Amino acid sequence: MMPGPDLARAAEDLVGTRFRLHGRHPEHGLDCLGVLAAALRAIGRSGDLPTDYAWRNANPDRAVHMAGRWGFVAVEGAAMPGDVILLRMGAAALHFVIAVSGGAFVHAHAGQRRVLRTPVMPEGEIVQHWRLAPDIHAASNV
Repeated sequence: MMPGPDLARAAEDLVGTRFRLHGRHPEHGLDCLGVLAAALRAIGRSGDLPTDYAWRNANPDRAVHMAGRWGFVAVEGAAMPGDVILLRMGAAALHFVIAVSGGAFVHAHAGQRRVLRTPVMPEGEIVQHWRLAPDIHAASNV
């Protein structure tokens, strides 16, 4: 199992899903963290991510702290398919994007009211760059 490419494909399968703040299920709508949750569930990983956050939230500490619990490790360098990047969008908003094939990114866009695949990363300051660690338990069951 290649967790990064699998996560990227699962994220791409969500393109076109409608936007919904705090949304966690494709049939009801997703926000940017909901895209990550749904993609993780699709590849058999825990997709139970928090919904108790404000629309405007400039503090990344909670996400950084929880990333290890979600199975991610911090990395540097170019984004690879399946990498998750946390962006600061302006002064008071954080936004998760998932790198996919062809150098593109999948993310929930509130203004467009849907999950998009964009050819470049949305503009913003990179706060953190994570890569999904291999699932040791799944590998031992093969």
